[in-house]
Amino acid sequence: MDLTGKHAIVTGGGTGIGLAIARDLARAGAQVTITGRRMEVLQEVAEDGMHPMVMDVTDDKAVERIIAEAVDLRGPIQICIANAGIAEGRKLHKTSTEFWRKIMATNLDGCFYTVRECLKSMNTTDWGRVIAISSIAGLRGSAGAGAYGASKHGVIGMIRSFSEDFMGGPYTFNSICPGYVDTPIVTRNVDAIKDRAGISADEARDMMVTLNRHKRLISPEEVAAAAMWLCHPLSGSTNGQEIQIAGGQV
Repeated sequence: MDLTGKHAIVTGGGTGIGLAIARDLARAGAQVTITGRRMEVLQEVAEDGMHPMVMDVTDDKAVERIIAEAVDLRGPIQICIANAGIAEGRKLHKTSTEFWRKIMATNLDGCFYTVRECLKSMNTTDWGRVIAISSIAGLRGSAGAGAYGASKHGVIGMIRSFSEDFMGGPYTFNSICPGYVDTPIVTRNVDAIKDRAGISADEARDMMVTLNRHKRLISPEEVAAAAMWLCHPLSGSTNGQEIQIAGGQV
């Protein structure tokens, strides 16, 4: 697949799933704007064709400004990967309003701001792909993760609705819903679970591994492969869908 001449943006592009997708897009010829909160992280991982820009997706004015700057530098955005997110869990009675808003601000509001601003330039082109990274938690409830699950359900509903807004046009809108992926988020969750439950790191990791149907962690590259398929010129009939990557039926 040749994406030469296409401008892509990947939020949360410095680590994990976002980095894997950004690398694949760049290797296919796209000019890829990668964003995150820490320039040093972005610069350290950037390869040829990857352009770091600091952006906090929870700040709507910053998203508007940075995406406009990226468009000025590299042309209209035709591939939007709304990946930035946080995965933290708390039981209902321990979920403060502050915690709820933190999760929503990044996972749901940030996705909305990113897609909205990307569409401003995408609308001037004759082809585009919008891909949001949701989660299997966006398809089913997850114990101890009400805020996270709600945010990821919201992402799916939003992307479905946007696909209807542009139905019949040259743009598609889809979500990817991974299970537990071998990323720094899993490492942080291992630490949190072992401290909370009083178990070893291996036992905490196994708790997440067993929730994937094939009983192993998913690699970021597997998720990136699905994103690349959705960017293929022949994927235009896949629209308003949730692509599950969970090792089996969810």
